[in-house]
Parts: sequence; C-alpha cells; structure tokens
Amino acid sequence: MSDEHGAGEQLEELREMVRDGRIDTVIVALTDMQGRLMGKRVQAQAFLNGVVDHGIHFCTYLLGTDMEMNTPDGFALMNWETGYGDWIGREVWETTRVLPWLDSTALVLCDAVDDAGEEIPVSPRTMLKRQVAKATGLGYVVKAGTEFEFYVLRDTFEDMHEKGYVDLDRVGYYNEDYHLLQATKLEPLYRQIRNQMTAARIPIEFSKGEAAPSQHEVNIRYDNVLESADRSVIFKHGAKEIAWLNGYGLTFMAKPYADWTGSSGHLHISLWGADGEKALFHEAGAEPYGMSRVMRWFMGGMMALQRELALFIAPNVNSYKRYAVASWAPVNVVWGRDNRTTGFRIVGQGAGLHIENRFPGGDMNAYLAYAAEVGAGLYGIEHKIEPPAEFKGNGYTATGCDRMPRALYEAIELLEQSKAAVEIFGQDVVDHYLNAARVERDTYDAAVHPWDRERYLERG
Repeated sequence: MSDEHGAGEQLEELREMVRDGRIDTVIVALTDMQGRLMGKRVQAQAFLNGVVDHGIHFCTYLLGTDMEMNTPDGFALMNWETGYGDWIGREVWETTRVLPWLDSTALVLCDAVDDAGEEIPVSPRTMLKRQVAKATGLGYVVKAGTEFEFYVLRDTFEDMHEKGYVDLDRVGYYNEDYHLLQATKLEPLYRQIRNQMTAARIPIEFSKGEAAPSQHEVNIRYDNVLESADRSVIFKHGAKEIAWLNGYGLTFMAKPYADWTGSSGHLHISLWGADGEKALFHEAGAEPYGMSRVMRWFMGGMMALQRELALFIAPNVNSYKRYAVASWAPVNVVWGRDNRTTGFRIVGQGAGLHIENRFPGGDMNAYLAYAAEVGAGLYGIEHKIEPPAEFKGNGYTATGCDRMPRALYEAIELLEQSKAAVEIFGQDVVDHYLNAARVERDTYDAAVHPWDRERYLERG
C-alpha cells in the first residue's frame, strides 16, 4: 500500500486485496495506556460485510487496566459499577498496512469512540490528536521522528517466562556500538526488521549496534507527528513478532539489568508552517545556532514541564532506573548543541534544525510521549518561555537545574501538583493517568524482590 493514498484509496485497495485473495485476515487494533496494540483479528469477508461500516466493539476496560490486564479501582470511565460495557474502534483507514511478516494479513489502527461517535479523551491516540489540532489552530505542523533501542535475546519470550526472567542470554558478548562484525551475527534478523517494516510503510533509515552486547538501534524516518507515533507503536509490536518468528526474544524495556545500558526512545521534533513547507525552527542570523524565537520558546516549554509531565514519557517503575549518570541516558534538564550528555540535544542545520529529546526510554507509549512534548512546547510558545542558557560540557555534572524524577512516586507527586498538565490535557485525563501510575507504584511497593532476600534474610 502506498504512503500517497488517502483514506478512501487505502480502503478501496484493501477491499480489492480481500476480494482477490491476497488478504484473508484484517487486524483492527487500538493502543492501550501501556502502548500495546489491542484488538481483534477479523476474517476478511466478515471485515468487508460488517466491520468496514460499523467498526469493532471492544470492552472499555482496555483503557483502564494495568500491565497484567487487571481491572484496578479508581478509573472514572470504566469500573464494575459501569458494567464494563463496550466502546467502538473506528478505523483510521490511512493507517492501513499489509504486514509482510504475517501471511495474508493487513492491519488497521482505530480510534476509540462512544456510541455518539465522540472520541474517548483518555485514549492515547486521541490525546495526541488533540495536541496536533491545537498546533494546527496556531498555524503549526509538527514533524517528528523516533529512534528506538532494544535488546535481542537468545531466549524466546517463552524461555524467559520458564526461567523466571533471570539469567537472560544475550546473543552478543561485547559492546557492539557501531560494530559491523558483531551486528552481522544478527543481520538476518535486523535485515528482516528493516525491510519488512519499510514494506509496511514504516520507513527505516538506519540500524546500528548500540552501547551494549546484543543492543541495537533503529531510526524511523520523520513525518507528521501523528503518523510518526502510529509508526512507533506498530514498530514495537512488529519487531517483537518478527523476533519471535525467528526464535529470539526482543525487549524495549528501559533497564533490564542494572549493569546493562538502558534502551532509549529518542524523539526528534520540529515545527513547520501551516502548509508543512516552511521550517520554523531556523532563522538565519539568529543566536544561538540559528534558533528562532519559536524554537526557543518551544524548547523552553518542554524544559519547564519535563519533570511535571515525566509520567507521560517514563510511565513505568523501571523507566526511572534508566536515568543514571554516565549511562548515555540523561538525568539533568539541560540543553546543548550536539551534546549527548544533555537531555535536550540541538542537531541539524538550516531547515533541518530540530530538538532531540533524549529522556524517553524504549518503553514509552509514543502517543503519550509525543502528546506531552508537543503540549509542553505549545505551552512554551503561548507563555513565551525562554530556555536557560546552553550547558556546555558534561551535562551529568550540571547544577542549579531541574533533574528528572528519581522514581515513579516522585513523578506522581509532580503531576499531582501540575497546573500546566491540567491546562494541556484536562483534569479528567490527568486523573486517569495518575490513577494508573499509583496502581503501578503500589503493586511494586507490595512486591518482595530477590534483592530484599539477599540483603535482609540473613543479616536483617
């Protein structure tokens, strides 16, 4: 399917592929709070007969569960009192893709709507769409691109479960950052990921070894921010499927082990004029580095709200264990020109000048992360927030600046106090995600870990 086709053309092409037998299964999927694809596989003829016109029904609990699919209390929109009824997945036809790694299968993303056709405000994709609409109203097009880091494991997902997720076996055995030889050992897998993703309209530009054994990075070409978020969630899901089909495990977990380099999910963001043709972050002769006022204010907003909105880019207990000094993950909210020790790295020249946000991890939900950063950037423009002076040198040693929260509980406290988050997302959305975070925090606090026994069982 072509990138150039609009929604109507995508649907008609899908109809033809079903009719002539090229497609026999259509996956209709939405993204949950954790960033996972949830949905149904539909027999192709049934898809044409009913789903095309009416969408799919799904239980409201899919936007109100924890990682284990439990149904915690505290969610206003879905609970036992409401009876956990249905919402509707309304297909977004321009997201239609044929998945080369699954036989005769196409995928269509959908938005969650109620019976009246109104989008559900806590749905991650809708949260980003609302920020895109706000940007459009201000005369901006947001363009973005994602790069993901991940580990490939010799253990399959089933092997890891059987082992209790301990003693995981990586394929490599030395730091393979830029190493072509070490990466060659998994090149048959990486090649499939690059080429099959590109065939599925998720254009991969580069892949390379990363800063640990069996760690790899993939760069997805930039586009309008909603398209980039769509690509990101499908990429994470598809990469795991491709790895499993080849007998490997693959994880985007932020910090699988304390001595493993964390896996990032860097966001590259820029603003353009309403027609998408004029770059607004660059202004000839402006200081520093040709950064326009719009770019400075956008980054100023991102920096001012990075701590308050941390939950939307670092959603898990494990996310915060990635923020470690001299670990290639940033800890301080400072910016620098082409400086990988800072949380915000300014890169590119001329029209390509843009902001790389290095705080998100591979475990992010791309819709939530982009929604938070776009919302914060627009907030910065509206309030004309100037960023602090550039930090030059080792960003890990910066003082007198904000630091990312050290743990999930701190991120919760910051969001609870954030008036800007309510202005950006609305109180209902903030309350929903605060409840999800508290559930995750309380679950972790109640667990007893091997570390506890090693430290306290004999000596405590």
